[in-house]
Amino acid sequence: MDAFDPEFLPVSGFDLPRFAGIPTFMRLPNPKSLDGIEVGIVGVPWDGGTTNRPGARHGPRALRDASTMIRMVNQSTAAAPFHTARCADVGDVGPNPASLDDTLVRIKRFYDGLMAAGVTPLTAGGDHLSTLPVLRAVAAGGAIGMIHFDSHTDLYDDYFGGYKLTHGTPFRRAVEEGLLDPKRIVQIGIRGSTYDGEDREFAAEVGVRIVGIEELMDRGPEAVMAEARQIVGDKPVYISFDIDGIDPAQAPGTGTPEIGGFSTHTAQRMVRALDGLDIVGADLVEVSPPFDVGGITAFVGASILFELLCVTANAVARRKGRAPVVNERLAKILRRA
Repeated sequence: MDAFDPEFLPVSGFDLPRFAGIPTFMRLPNPKSLDGIEVGIVGVPWDGGTTNRPGARHGPRALRDASTMIRMVNQSTAAAPFHTARCADVGDVGPNPASLDDTLVRIKRFYDGLMAAGVTPLTAGGDHLSTLPVLRAVAAGGAIGMIHFDSHTDLYDDYFGGYKLTHGTPFRRAVEEGLLDPKRIVQIGIRGSTYDGEDREFAAEVGVRIVGIEELMDRGPEAVMAEARQIVGDKPVYISFDIDGIDPAQAPGTGTPEIGGFSTHTAQRMVRALDGLDIVGADLVEVSPPFDVGGITAFVGASILFELLCVTANAVARRKGRAPVVNERLAKILRRA
């Protein structure tokens, strides 16, 4: 089946105003069946792993609304993701707000269905614990790599005297469960105060590469991303983007903000540098609308989701033996620039 299918294209703002219609991610179709879908954007409206300020359960709804501003083509790269792969909004995982354990089972079951249908997931969270059951489905066949943008490592062992499942522990669990190869994990933007350094000690022991914010600022995003690409190589890789990696001056609507982060522009450049990797899934998490100001964090998150979609759609096309589609009119202009 060819990638292009008009049934999988977003509604254009030339045809229906962006403030009209039922909002879906990027105005994509929300089909009843997974048939033909290559990239499925999923909402995980749940923050049962949050240890302080909740609200990320409302993130997917805010991200859907903000994403109505997204258009067809990436003006910086000429990438045309909706023509490169068949994309759709595949709905929300239905969480159980009364049970963390049951919700983790529900999330994995939902993603197992996507994997069985050959759909590559792009997730809108939700808190960061949501990523663990996603990885349990995506990495069921063996450990994969990960490039992780965040202000926190999420590598702690436990909270509150032995509790192992919070939004500060998902990647410790993922390493222990054999879902992630620690020597193919790169964490970028880490900063802020900490508890005791136990997470960093674990990272050093197992081989996780941590790029703190100072190193990122000193070396620049191009050098850091070149190293990240070298570490994960050409094997399957998952991308996880916590919105609190961005400085709270530009993305205040999150539960655990840390000052001194990277800018929205730097975030875009780093995500664009992922193009060419074998991306098997990605997420954007921890947007918390109750702490947002004027919806700016939701729009930042929707914009980063679009950048993630561009590189994910390209990866899907390459796995299927197709060349990624670019907008030739814009590509010619960019080549002359």
